[in-house]
Amino acid sequence: MNIIVEEHLVAAEETLRQAMLRSDVGILDALLAPELMFTTHQGQVLNKQADLDMHRSGLLKLTQLTPSEQHYQCYEHYAVVSVLMQMQGSFLGESFTARMRYTRVWSASNGSLHIVAGHASALV
Repeated sequence: MNIIVEEHLVAAEETLRQAMLRSDVGILDALLAPELMFTTHQGQVLNKQADLDMHRSGLLKLTQLTPSEQHYQCYEHYAVVSVLMQMQGSFLGESFTARMRYTRVWSASNGSLHIVAGHASALV
């Protein structure tokens, strides 16, 4: 049985945050499910490879990811996370600062947590 425990989910979210800051493609590859479907704040739908490629290529460089207002809903085989994130970094060489609300769906399989879906909304 793959029951998601909130403490494990919180740890997975922190591992994800650190991997995003370092553009650690190896850790991101392990956390993202092969069937990942991520909707960006611009409405684009990205798969796992596109997400990894942004980090691998350096198109996206994050220098700050400060979470707040974290909400967790844990179920037997999946969990939903909503987090407000203050961000800084660069995209395509252009610096940015943003407040984003992320929603992620984590799935439990074979004793591991993987992100199967996500959505980002820009806040003004």
